[in-house]
Amino acid sequence: MKKKKADKKADILAVMERGESLSLMEPLLISETSVHRKELIDLAMELVAKSAGFKRSLPEALQTSLAAVVRSMNCYYSNLIEGHDTHPIDIEKALRGNYSSDVKKRNLQKEALAHITVQEWIDHGGLKNNIFSSESICEIHKRFCDLLPEDLLWVEDQDKKKKLKVIPGKLRQDNVKVGNHIAISPGSLPRFLSRFASVYGGLGKTETILALAASHHRLLWIHPFLDGNGRVARLMSHAVILEMLDTGGMWSIARGLARNVVQYKQHLANCDMTRRNDLDGRGNLSEEALASFTRFFLETCIDQITFMEGLMQPDLLRTRILLWAQEEVQLGRLPPQSLQILEAILYRGQLSRAEVANVLNVTERHARRLTAVLIKKGIIISDSPKAPLKLAFPAALANRWMPGLFPG
Repeated sequence: MKKKKADKKADILAVMERGESLSLMEPLLISETSVHRKELIDLAMELVAKSAGFKRSLPEALQTSLAAVVRSMNCYYSNLIEGHDTHPIDIEKALRGNYSSDVKKRNLQKEALAHITVQEWIDHGGLKNNIFSSESICEIHKRFCDLLPEDLLWVEDQDKKKKLKVIPGKLRQDNVKVGNHIAISPGSLPRFLSRFASVYGGLGKTETILALAASHHRLLWIHPFLDGNGRVARLMSHAVILEMLDTGGMWSIARGLARNVVQYKQHLANCDMTRRNDLDGRGNLSEEALASFTRFFLETCIDQITFMEGLMQPDLLRTRILLWAQEEVQLGRLPPQSLQILEAILYRGQLSRAEVANVLNVTERHARRLTAVLIKKGIIISDSPKAPLKLAFPAALANRWMPGLFPG
């Protein structure tokens, strides 16, 4: 009996592993001889300079607040790419534990919260292994899927006409087809992921930035999980950008990809295609398509930094927020002295609680009452009862304060 069980297991493993050559995934990088390489390196260098300049332009306290709203933005647009439209205000409600009574809407809120939680973990240095390692990729998947409701952990197998359960952090045990792409056999996943990690995990800073699009696509090409691969690929790319460019999490590639989703998905499909001729690189897959996707990816990153720079120009940001606050005061929804508190925070980046009374020339008790109103409305935040006050960016006010961040 034991021998029969062992034979059956061996037969299953044989079906799972089709013995695919690792060369099927080549090229993993834009070759040194590519006619596109110089242009792409120039784009990578422009991205490095632009990202560093944007970070230097903002006070540190403002950077922290901006990173928090960018996590919600990243989540919203990543959901949108997956066809899940969860409104930013509903995402913000989920962050406060306020879920919809509608099951479908509640599930999408929990999905959004899962994404934000994982990205926050990444932003705070949670990934200890090399970002491209199988361990890191599986951990991102596990942390995300562990927080999903049961309904979102099942996928349809069209060929077998049955539902398959997604196991958090576990490589798929089934064959899959994505569009026209037949993914590698499940038994070969460890080999391909090992190759993936050895190539992308051993590059220098410039080459890693140049390979952002390549690593993004090749992970999707490998398709390690039954579901959640797109989400993991975008979170992986976010982690790489965060580490290589020291962005502070203040801008998001997901917004750019979602706003150009047709192009994004077409580039991914093109990168699945085999080499067309002798002028299209030397690997199995098209190097021309990979270079085109790399250009698109780097230009999208640069475009998103430009967009955020425009939103965060100090004079314009201050004007938008104070105009809003003046309206709220006139409507009786904010105390008049709120304007002085907000203006002080906008100029300084943050304000200690003790300074509020001095800025307003009022008693400390009155200052505490005023700050409590602004904190309750989600306009300012503080890391602890004694920590300095910083500006928050509530989703409900995004269209007034930061127009274009989310769709209207």
